[in-house]
Amino acid sequence: MNSEFKFPFEKLEVWHLAVYFADYVLNILDSFPPNKYSRVVCQMEAAVTSIPQNIAEGKGRQYKKEFIQYIYIAEGSLFEVLTLSEILKRRKLIREEESIEIRKRAEIIDRKLHGLINSLRSR
Repeated sequence: MNSEFKFPFEKLEVWHLAVYFADYVLNILDSFPPNKYSRVVCQMEAAVTSIPQNIAEGKGRQYKKEFIQYIYIAEGSLFEVLTLSEILKRRKLIREEESIEIRKRAEIIDRKLHGLINSLRSR
């Protein structure tokens, strides 16, 4: 098996950023006490992992229009993560620095998602 082979979605910088973002957020959530805020934690885990999943799934679609729709779904998940992050910050469950870092990373991903959409539309 060729270890140099990359699937099409793995060639996208935004997919890599979204995977690193998910890993960062999941590491924060790992520090939460078990069974405390489990619904919010589960929702955050689902939303943050949904971002790279939707980018990958969209890249695998046959039509450009479908791919764009999946990118918008990924963006919706990104916004969900930001909302949950704000709630967790207000509840003092995540530190201010973590909230700021989540926001910074999310801004970069959001810009990259829109850049990808613009690139696809101009082709």
